[in-house]
Amino acid sequence: MRRGTARARRLSAVLAAAALLVSGCGEEIDPRKLPGVYRNDDGGRIELSADGTFTATAVTTDEGAEPADFSGTWDYEKPDTSDDFVYLGVQDGGLGATGGIQLYVEDQDSLFFRLDPDGPVTQTYDRAH
Repeated sequence: MRRGTARARRLSAVLAAAALLVSGCGEEIDPRKLPGVYRNDDGGRIELSADGTFTATAVTTDEGAEPADFSGTWDYEKPDTSDDFVYLGVQDGGLGATGGIQLYVEDQDSLFFRLDPDGPVTQTYDRAH
């Protein structure tokens, strides 16, 4: 019986160490590599420029809303309590209001919107190559 218990402890230790290694392997986002053009399957396009400005064309930010064109400034945010995101400071365009939108960062090549910060992904934009 002791032999089985020792094996179980070793197995538990190995699994715990592996879990720590895997959790530390997430891709670290480099905000300097985010500038570029991102597209979705519905024809939406977001361009993040290296100078901190952006343009969005045919982008739907809210469920049921019509696609809109808008532009402004962007800034990468890495809060301690939620997912990393790009804050889009909307300054001009067809959203009907000036404000900000959070565009979440999946990895260096994928960005997405969520209507609710804890809800499901509503639109994904992949880097155009």
